[in-house]
Amino acid sequence: MSGIATVSAVASPPVRRRPRSGGVWVAAAARFRGDRVGMASLAVVLAFLALDLVIWHHTIGLVGAGLATVLGNTQVVIVAFLAWLILGERPPRRTLLALPIVLVGVVLISGVIGTGAYGSNPGLGVILGIVVGIVYAAFLLVLRHGNSDIRRPAGPLFDATLIGAFASLVIGLPLGEVNLVPSWPAHGWLLALALTSQVIGWLIISVSLPRLPAALTSVILTLQPVGSVLLAMLLLGEAPSAIQLLGAGTILVGLILATLRFRGEPRRQPVAEPEIG
Repeated sequence: MSGIATVSAVASPPVRRRPRSGGVWVAAAARFRGDRVGMASLAVVLAFLALDLVIWHHTIGLVGAGLATVLGNTQVVIVAFLAWLILGERPPRRTLLALPIVLVGVVLISGVIGTGAYGSNPGLGVILGIVVGIVYAAFLLVLRHGNSDIRRPAGPLFDATLIGAFASLVIGLPLGEVNLVPSWPAHGWLLALALTSQVIGWLIISVSLPRLPAALTSVILTLQPVGSVLLAMLLLGEAPSAIQLLGAGTILVGLILATLRFRGEPRRQPVAEPEIG
């Protein structure tokens, strides 16, 4: 897996010890807060994570890898509003200000304005990209409601990767989109991607974030969607229109605004979350 590296500023809940026995599924379920959540919460995470992976890859086919990654990052704004609707957590004013900016960027990427929009179906790609942001935001709400220990970053990464792979397999088999026969060099590139972006990259992020100022962190992490657009143009030959690039830039401005801390807001501990997508 590769794709959306996200970070949020959340308070860390109490730490629980990983069970010594009972298998990986019991260990993963034990990460969630309290026995009242348990395996039910794990099943919800499994569904949301798998849907995010599957829909995001279909978005790439419709609007390209670069723009699909930018669209997926709209979860930064979406998760705040879902938390407001579901948990009653009112979003900060910066998020309210960022929402219309992000929406303008989404419209520009969709191709409804101007001509020459990149992608086989950019309009549908934008719709699926927003669905990716919503599903991923729902995944984060469940994950944050659980027991995240930032001192052991490899554990949540292992759980998220294992659950995502298994659930994607369950969804992909009925759709006829799963091919488990190894091929070269395709699976070699996938292995390299898993070890670099997914494992090493996420572990570095999770270790470095608590040691950086929140404002600097917010700006640095926008390099990921910016880099995805540039690399997609250079390596994959993608050619977004000028209006679509303007839309991607507009979304990034909104994301920076949504993650910066205004004067008077409480300072919170930044916590890295698994790369999804």
